[in-house]
Amino acid sequence: MILEQLPAQSPDALLALIKLYAADPRSDKIDLGVGVYRTDDGATPVFAAIKGAERRLFEEQDSKSYLGPEGDMGFVHALMPYIFGSDAAMGGRIEGMQAPGGTGAVRLAFAVARKAGITKVHMGTPSWPNHAQILADIPLAGSMFDHAAADGSAAVDVLLHLIANAGFGEAVLLHGCCHNPTGIDYSHDQWDAIAAALSVSKALPIIDLAYQGLGDGMEEDAYGLRRVLAAVPEALIAYSCDKNFGLYRDRVGALYVMAQDSAQLPAILSNLNALARASWSMPPDHGAAAVRYVLRDAALTDQWLAELTSMRARIASVRAHMAAAANQVGALDLAAVGRQKGLFSMLALNKDQIAALREDHAVYMAGSGRINVAGLHSGNIAKFVDALAAVTA
Repeated sequence: MILEQLPAQSPDALLALIKLYAADPRSDKIDLGVGVYRTDDGATPVFAAIKGAERRLFEEQDSKSYLGPEGDMGFVHALMPYIFGSDAAMGGRIEGMQAPGGTGAVRLAFAVARKAGITKVHMGTPSWPNHAQILADIPLAGSMFDHAAADGSAAVDVLLHLIANAGFGEAVLLHGCCHNPTGIDYSHDQWDAIAAALSVSKALPIIDLAYQGLGDGMEEDAYGLRRVLAAVPEALIAYSCDKNFGLYRDRVGALYVMAQDSAQLPAILSNLNALARASWSMPPDHGAAAVRYVLRDAALTDQWLAELTSMRARIASVRAHMAAAANQVGALDLAAVGRQKGLFSMLALNKDQIAALREDHAVYMAGSGRINVAGLHSGNIAKFVDALAAVTA
């Protein structure tokens, strides 16, 4: 039988962790594994702005007919000023299309890069695990470099050397902000240096912007992307609304392309449409339509930005609490958590320590040491710090 030839694949470690957490009867268990935002009560709520948009969508939407492989272009264009700034289209050189989540956008970026002649993608590690999995499935060769230096800062010199030596047919994957999984972002000065290096490089920049607004603010988190785009002739930008609009299960993303000249865009977009048609045919529209409603209504936009500000402030508060507890946990560098951005940080714990956290203290985190800081709140931070002290003593 032909299907019997398929070898069993290793189970996804995060999905296995979710099952272990669900089966744990302890009432004080802590989930730091799943990468979703949580309130101080541990909830992952629907944004009030999205609820308002969905009510209007329910009343006003008059069809569920197909939109085409490019999806909801009103959504795509409404996002552009927030991503690219006042000259959102860069003189007509930028256009985009909807994708099923940031994952779909990343896959589409890698697929069109391969079709254009890219043979290798340089990727800083550690990175979001799905980056490497998608590269392998396309397939595209992945070349790994260290993203983080030994002191917990970004290893920007490694990246700059790589960019300077990259050849034609190579791409560099960059996290736009709130690096997953380390939380270690490039500073403005470092982004300036990266942009300058790319301006004379043969490498194609591919920027994954999945957490805009969760670091320092919508404008601030776009700094690196905008600096790079101002310096290079072409780029691919994968964008996700799953985090900053709380639309995880609706899978809302977009892929944007910046061409050297606006005349090149139709040919590029025709390739993107063909790849999308072969992959998912048409993207799901509901979440994208809700975002479009939010961004076209001033009151809903203000409500969304206020909710996003609240999320960002809570994440920063958790990080500050962690940093303040640094002297309670010995050699583990909790102070670095306070300097990092976004949902994630990496703790230098070994497998035995991570297992002890789970078995003895009901603390669940990825085997890599990655934690979702939004899984911590006023009621469990002290317990978590005590658990870290116990396993690292």
